[in-house]
This record gives sequence, structure tokens and C-alpha cells, in this order.
Amino acid sequence: MPTPPNTEKRPTERVHHGDVVHDDYEWLRAKDDPEVIAHLHEENAYTKARTEHLTLLQEQLFEEIKNRTKETDLSVPTREGDWWYFTRTAEGKQYGIHCRAPIAASDDWEPPVLPETTGDELTDAAYGPLPGEQVLLDDNVEAEGHDFYALGSFDVTADGSTMLYAIDVDGDERYTLRLRTLDGSGRVYDDVIEGTAAGAVFDPSGRHLFYATVDESWRPDTIWRHEVGTATSDDVPVFKEDDERFWLGVGLTRSRRFLVIEAGSNVTSETWLLDADDPTGEFRVVWPRKEGVEYDVDHIVAGGRDRLLIVHNDGAVNFELVSVAASDPQGPRRMLLPHNPAVRLEGVDAFRDFVAVEYRREGLPRVAVAKVPPAGIPADATPDDTLHELTFDEPLFSVGVGGNPAWEQPTIRIGTSSFVTPATVYDVVVATGERRLRKRQPVLGEYDPTRYTQRREWAIADDGTRIPVSLVYRHDLVEFGTPAPTLLYGYGSYEHSIDPTFGIPRLSLLDRGIIFAVAHVRGGGEMGRLWYEHGKKLAKRNTFTDFVAVAQHLIDNDITAPDRLVAQGGSAGGLLMGAVANMAPRYFSGILAEVPFVDPLTSILDPTLPLTVIEWDEWGNPLDDVEVYTYMKSYSPYENVHENHYPPILAVTSLNDTRVLYVEPAKWVARLRDAGADALLKIEMAAGHGGVSGRYSAWRERAFAYAWVIDRAKAHPSGE
Repeated sequence: MPTPPNTEKRPTERVHHGDVVHDDYEWLRAKDDPEVIAHLHEENAYTKARTEHLTLLQEQLFEEIKNRTKETDLSVPTREGDWWYFTRTAEGKQYGIHCRAPIAASDDWEPPVLPETTGDELTDAAYGPLPGEQVLLDDNVEAEGHDFYALGSFDVTADGSTMLYAIDVDGDERYTLRLRTLDGSGRVYDDVIEGTAAGAVFDPSGRHLFYATVDESWRPDTIWRHEVGTATSDDVPVFKEDDERFWLGVGLTRSRRFLVIEAGSNVTSETWLLDADDPTGEFRVVWPRKEGVEYDVDHIVAGGRDRLLIVHNDGAVNFELVSVAASDPQGPRRMLLPHNPAVRLEGVDAFRDFVAVEYRREGLPRVAVAKVPPAGIPADATPDDTLHELTFDEPLFSVGVGGNPAWEQPTIRIGTSSFVTPATVYDVVVATGERRLRKRQPVLGEYDPTRYTQRREWAIADDGTRIPVSLVYRHDLVEFGTPAPTLLYGYGSYEHSIDPTFGIPRLSLLDRGIIFAVAHVRGGGEMGRLWYEHGKKLAKRNTFTDFVAVAQHLIDNDITAPDRLVAQGGSAGGLLMGAVANMAPRYFSGILAEVPFVDPLTSILDPTLPLTVIEWDEWGNPLDDVEVYTYMKSYSPYENVHENHYPPILAVTSLNDTRVLYVEPAKWVARLRDAGADALLKIEMAAGHGGVSGRYSAWRERAFAYAWVIDRAKAHPSGE
């Protein structure tokens, strides 16, 4: 067997609250040190040698993913202004091609399709150029010569004449913003802005654009205004956020009535508005920030007057919806949707004639639509109190509002999916409730959804809390009562919900008799706001014990067994993986930790590191609070590695990740080996937090991880 790299011990000390911690591997943080880079290459070589026996399986999985994917495809065109905007993919191309085609008439709301397409079903259409099609940006061209590529901002002026785009070619989420003319004049803009965050936007006139820049901790802290065609040295800072817990973002309401600046920490937010007709004016606050209060703002017109719709949690833990006068947002509030302890209100999207409300009930996302009353009624009236929920005939599903840029559109576009139903796009005609199928994600080959079953189980945590568990499997290959190979996924932080969605790569697991399970542990948002509150800060251990309880439930009910149960989690879910490896290693035959946050105490104690101060709202502030320090130290994976019978562990990370630094899994793997664990480290040398860029590269990365999972779960490598 190959010999693992020898990670030299160079002891350092960390002292906080009188506690002295000795760290042998902190020297690996020196990213620019050639010795560190050489060590990381050694780790990659070792992992490659240790997984050499899986090479054929990796290639088989890659080909399965590729052969099931429609490589030459087209997104559903979305109307904005006088154009339909869409993205193409082409066989053999890593990235998308952003295009547009002109609308036929002002009342044209039917996405263009080819004559050979039958009805509204776009799944198997062979797309050629649409009438008048224009390529705006070919990501493949922009990516040439770079090992990594990501598009961070993309916007077009209201008149369609100018485009902005911002790209990152390192993976560190700092983007270079450029302008390009689209009016056929051939004009080339010299405007180039370095070091921006994602999400730049034009004002409605197209004369100005607004963008954010980041501070030394990679935090978007300043919003700037740039006048198109002028020197960037003349750009004006319009908003600066000095509180290091807050991020900034800038946007435009769908009505194009207001420019919006949003400042937000993990638990507090503040919104500022500016009349879009006066882009050089002063932004004004909607509600002054109040610690622990979050709110989102959208604009609507009622009775001919501007109103703001605000979803907030001030005295309403699961949030409620109110409206206020745009001219006096801190004035009287009209209650639209009061707080409901059984429903987590998540957002509202306002249009000229209707609103869409997104919420969560019984562990699943929901969307409902309400019409806006006609003009002429009292100005304080907003959407009527009749919400029409969109229903789906599946036990588990996911649904959301997306791709709806037009204020006056008569339809609302939604996306829906489940573990067995590929991603599907509908346009819902609000006046009639008719659903028009626009596209269902193609799955090439012989995919038959009736061969798969999705279901919900409930595990019982140590404190009696019922933990939802979602399962999907091939019912002809899995017989409950006979333990089956299982991949158990978990996250459990930031109120992020892991909802039932379809994935082509996952089919390669299901078709080998593997059950895919999701543990909806506390710290996520599946069961409402309190589900999140009960899995953070000094309640964070609930996240870990919930996951262990789910594993025990699956084992006790003979759904799986410890010798064929693999755990998977990424980022904060990687912290979960590290914690359960220390707490309950006997339950697992392997642990896959992706960009894992496994040295959280070291990171969060250093406010000079990227994103540290922002994270205090999620984990607590161990720098100033000895109770938080002690609590975090009690569960930090790196701090708690000990002589144990660990299952094999695969940690995957990226050199240029600014959210979870590569050094955390690098140190963790070294310490695991000291404790006798069989631990592997795979580090992408040209990637960010989301892994490698380009779809073929991403498929190969997924094939590598899934080959390891199949091996550790003792599933048959060749499938059926």
C-alpha cells in the first residue's frame, strides 16, 4: 500500500481565555510557501495512488452522467424588455453561451420554440438558432487559457444596448467587471473595474451602474456608482458598511421603481432605497436595523400609490408580511399575512397584477399566488387575502419562483422538482390558474421514474424531537428489512434547507442499489425558524446528535447497516461530518467531507481571516465569550480527534476557497492520521468553494467522489 505523506510537526501555541492549545500543523496555512504547495501535491499523489483501483469505475460513472445529459440544450427563454434571454449549452463545451432573440410583439409572452417542437413540451427538441438570435457572451471564449472560470455579474440595460459582465478566473470570488456594447455600433468601452463582488446592476436609464467591492476579509463592504464611459477613478462610493458582521448587495426592484441596497448579517438586516429616476440621489433607509430583526422589501402599486411589501420577523419568529407606504416606510403598517407558528414565511415577489408568496410548511417549500386588487380602491389595500397554493401530486417535492424579471407579465414562472421528477419549468397563467409546461430536464437513455420510490421517515433525537429523513431508492433493488448500501447526506446550518431535488449523477448510485437519504437536522430551516435556532450557537450539538440519531434509526430499522452506510456533507456540512466522525464512528463505513469546515475554532478566533466576524452570529464569538469558546472547543472536529476506530475518510477541498480555507481539511487529515485513521485529501489546485468550474470537470469530480462512496458502501460497482 502507498505510504501517506509525512506531514512535519511544527508546534505552535494558541492562547485564549487562559487555555493553551498546541497545534502541530498550523504551518500549512502559508499558502504562498513552496513547501506547503509541494506537500499538497504529495497529498494529491497519495490519494490518486490509493484510489487507483477505482479508476475504471470513475470513468464508467463519468460516462453514465455524460450519456444521460442532453449536452446541446437550451434554457427556457425569459422575456425582459424587447428581448427573450436564454442560455445555450453545446456538446463538448464546458460552459454556457448567453443569447437573446427579439420579441415578436409587445403582447408576446410565449417563449419562442422551433416549428418542429410539439406543443409546449421542450424536453427533446433539437434547437437551432432562434429568429434574430444574438450571442451576448460565450463563457467558453472568456474561459480560454484559464484553469478556472466563473461568471459573477450579468446585466443588460433596459434599452438592450449595453451589457455588463464580471468574471473570476481564480476561484477567490473577486471579479473583474467589463462593459460591452450590444447596439451594433461597434463601440468598445474602456470601463474595467477590478475586485468587485458578484451582483452588479444598471440603473433603468443605463447611464450608471452600481457594484460592490470587498474588504481585506472578502466582505462586500462598499457600494459604488459608476457612470458608463467615464474613468473608474471617478466612481462614487454611495454606501459604506463599517460593521464587519454585515455584507452588502445592490439591486433593482422588479418594477424598476427603486434601486435597493441590502445590508445583512446572519441575523439582522437593513434595506435602503433610492428613486431609480434619480440615480445620483441619496439612498434612504426603510427600517433602521434592529439586532435580531431580518426583513426583505419589494415594491407594489395599490390604488395608484407606491407601497412596500415587507417580510419580517420583528416579534414574529416565523416571519409575517406587512405593507407600508413607500413614502413613509416607518409609518403605519397594514398586516397582510400574520405570523403562523406552523408556517415559515420565506419571501414575496411583487408584480403589477399579482404577488407570489413563498413559504415552508410540514418540511416542504410552497408557493401561492394572490391577485392585486384593481386600481381605484383605497391606497392602503394590497393583495387580497385569498392565496392560491400550487399543489403537486408527490409525497416529497421542491418548488420555487424564478426567472420572472418582467413587472407586467401575465404569468409567473416556477421551477419544481423531486427526487424522482427532473427539474421542471412551468408558466402559470395567474388569471386562470393554467399551468403551461415549458421544459422538463431531459434524461437521456431509459430513465423510468416509476422504478424509483421517495418517502419520508422520522427519527427520534435524544431529547425526543422528531427528525425528518428523506429517502429515495430503486424499489426493485432495495427491499426494506434487508440492509442496503446507503449514502446519508446532511448539512444543518444557516437555516439552509435541503429540499427534494433531482440529480442525474445520483442515478448512478440508485441504479447500484444504493439508498440516498437526507437527514434534515436542526440548524437547517426545513421545519421553520426555531428548527434553525435550536441548531446554532450554544445549541449546535443538536445538529450532530440529530444526524447520529438518523443513522441509528436507519440501522435499527434494518434499512442499512454500519458496514454499508456512508456519510456525506460539505462546507458547514463538512463540520457535521467531522463532528460525527469523532462522536459515532462505529455507525459509518466511510465519511465524505467536501470543503469541510473542520477547524472552526481556529478560524473564528481570528477576525483577520475572511468572513470570520460575519460568522459570529452563527456560531457565537469565542474571542470574547469564554462559554462559546469552551462549547466550540468541545465539538470542533480538529480539536477532538483522538485515538479511535475511525472509518475511512475522504476530504475534498480547493486551494483558492475563501469561505473554508484549504488549510482546515489539510490539518484535519494530518491529525486524523496521527490517530491511526485512514484519511485521504484531494485538493483542487485551481478551484473555489464550489469546486472546479466547467460541467465536464464537475462531472469528473462527482464521479471520483461517487466511486469512493460505492466502494465504501459495498455496492456492486457495475450496477444492475
